[in-house]
Amino acid sequence: MADLESRFKGKIALVTGAGRGIGKAIAVRFAREGSDMVVNDIDIEHARVVADEISSLGCRALAVKADVSRSTEVEEMREDVEKAYGPRLDILVNNAGIAKILPFTETTEEIWDRIIGVNLKGAFLCCKAFVPWMMEQGHGKIINMSSKSGKVGNSWFAAYCASKFAVIGLTQSLALDLAPHGIHVNAVCPGIVFTPAWDELEKEYATKRGLAVEQAREYLVGKIPLGRPQTPEDVASTAAFLASDESSYMTGQAINVTGGQEMR
Repeated sequence: MADLESRFKGKIALVTGAGRGIGKAIAVRFAREGSDMVVNDIDIEHARVVADEISSLGCRALAVKADVSRSTEVEEMREDVEKAYGPRLDILVNNAGIAKILPFTETTEEIWDRIIGVNLKGAFLCCKAFVPWMMEQGHGKIINMSSKSGKVGNSWFAAYCASKFAVIGLTQSLALDLAPHGIHVNAVCPGIVFTPAWDELEKEYATKRGLAVEQAREYLVGKIPLGRPQTPEDVASTAAFLASDESSYMTGQAINVTGGQEMR
């Protein structure tokens, strides 16, 4: 239990899309450093598995099902958090996200709306729900998940790039609005992380590059200056820094975690 005597002891954090991949890694990392957690996912079974893992570390964990693109579900999530912990939240990580790799001419309005809805509107709705608590507290940390595709555009990725560029704009605007209230707002911009979500995109990426599916990962890793695949834990480490007091003079930043692939 000694590892719970740490920088997040006594904190309450919510991570959206935390049932798998990057979100899970962030939620578990925060719990290992002492934070009580709200584990959100659209798949409640995945969320419960992560919550059970966090509970085994000695922290409280609440699993909540919510589609962050739907205001009514976000409002219900806020009510669940209040019942469990009271009207308080120290750390909000807007991680839930989806992607689709396909030519622009094949991007339907439905696909566009869904990607923008989850990746951008979801961050907006969660901030709307929980920022008032942070303002009342006089402190808070918000971390929005952008991407290296939020720094520079990619082909076959119009909706995703648009959403992630916009997340950085939202981050910068909120950072200015909320600084007087002691709330820090930053973004993390990962490269490609081989998570279950990537498993679903791999065939699409291989089609884009004219590769066999089994060649796609090797191709991608070959483009990383540090020469190794990126892990969810790489992203979680940066999120933990931004959520901690060690980043107390940082707000409005979009931090690349790409192994050197993106330096803008």
